[in-house]
Amino acid sequence: VLFLQMGWGDLGAFGEPSKETPNLDQMAAEGMLFLDFYTANPLCSPSRAALLTGRLPVRNGFYTTNAHARNAYTPQDIVGGIQDSELLLPELLKKAGYINKIIGKWHLGHRPQFHPLKHGFDEWFGSPNCHFGPYDNRELPNIPVYRDWEMIGRYYEDFKIDLKTGEANLTQLYLQEALDFISKQQASQQPFFLYWAIDATHAPVYASKQFLGTSQRGLYGDAVREIDDSIGKILRHLQQLGISENTFVFFTSDNGAALISAPKQGGSNGPFLCGKQTTFEGGMREPAIAWWPGHIPAGGVSHQLGNVMDLFTTSLSLAGLQPPSDRQIDGIDLLPVMLQGKLIDRPIFYYRGNEMMAVRVGLYKAHYWTWSNSWEEYGKGTDFCPGQSVSGVTTHTQEEHTYLPLLFHLGRDPGEKFPLSFASEEYQRAMQWITGIVQQHKDTVVPGEPQLNVCDKAIMNWSPPGCEKLGKCLKAPESDPKKCSWPH
Repeated sequence: VLFLQMGWGDLGAFGEPSKETPNLDQMAAEGMLFLDFYTANPLCSPSRAALLTGRLPVRNGFYTTNAHARNAYTPQDIVGGIQDSELLLPELLKKAGYINKIIGKWHLGHRPQFHPLKHGFDEWFGSPNCHFGPYDNRELPNIPVYRDWEMIGRYYEDFKIDLKTGEANLTQLYLQEALDFISKQQASQQPFFLYWAIDATHAPVYASKQFLGTSQRGLYGDAVREIDDSIGKILRHLQQLGISENTFVFFTSDNGAALISAPKQGGSNGPFLCGKQTTFEGGMREPAIAWWPGHIPAGGVSHQLGNVMDLFTTSLSLAGLQPPSDRQIDGIDLLPVMLQGKLIDRPIFYYRGNEMMAVRVGLYKAHYWTWSNSWEEYGKGTDFCPGQSVSGVTTHTQEEHTYLPLLFHLGRDPGEKFPLSFASEEYQRAMQWITGIVQQHKDTVVPGEPQLNVCDKAIMNWSPPGCEKLGKCLKAPESDPKKCSWPH
């Protein structure tokens, strides 16, 4: 699984004009392109929790109840994280003898009980959070980079990122880790699960020296080109080792491109409305490619409504395992779609925090709430929909449409610009269909214990395991738990 913050419109195969992703485009030509594939949340950490549990964030606890419909994620001072009661994909794959590695960003909590090696992974090279910084190590510690159980340094100090030029060799380090891990498992005939969760396209965007200045799209394009090159090398490595026909690879993103940092550090969501942070299509519809030579027919294009949670169920199916029967699993098995071209009828639910904001059924999308961000935040320059204001749709107050949802036909209007008339026969017919599905869903939702409510500076990355060996332990402040504040 390859997982990063890129938009639907960032790949040549999805129509990006500069055509700078030849490897991903070839991956699509050799595999199957999913045009209607979604994430489970328009932010990094809840969508990653959804991928690894097969469950909506509102069920697995990756949400907040501090304020209505807030997008909460997992900053350094968050007290919560992935709970022991959740069953993660690597924990389940272990039963079938898989060796599991995460490379890159974890983002499911950074305290010791949330460590990936306590939740089914055997190896880790990467970081619990994003590469924000540099920090002063007094008010805020620089974020650690881990090798398995222990930190091996910190971003900006030991793992350099030049914010002036955008130069950093992290993607090359992550690539080498992937190639070495694959070689090692192939040599020992060991089945493996590799979760390659890189973050070069997340602001502050970075790329290695040989890619800087090579894209028509600026620094963001340089990062995309390096990721594309890396994915090409991983796929070729699988082919050279003779294991490509035994290896299922899926490329997708954890949320839409962040337009708040556009155009210099943000990607493209193609024809879709808004971006990361929102439950409009630009925030949640993702590029997605499935590749499995000899099994998935080349050049396939699917209109199956897919979701990152399906990767949980599909991966278990590939390993000959059943999903857990003691909990609600939201992912479906996509193998019949990829191998036999089937279409499975299922809805897509768009959540923001503790609120179901919208639902997609067939080609119709109904908005029960709209909100891009507050007037206060907008006034400070925070804009998740730059240049894309749609009257009555991209709202700066939380607008409830529960009794008369805004309805769009995404086939005719993928940009969500023209709501259907409430009086039309089409609206009445579609809403009759959708209402029953939403009611059934709401009846099954038992929210998990919210993990993203409490923040405490004392639990930040002051003294991660391994810091003593490196002389990198920092003094933590007194514990002072507070309600986290989520402006968006």
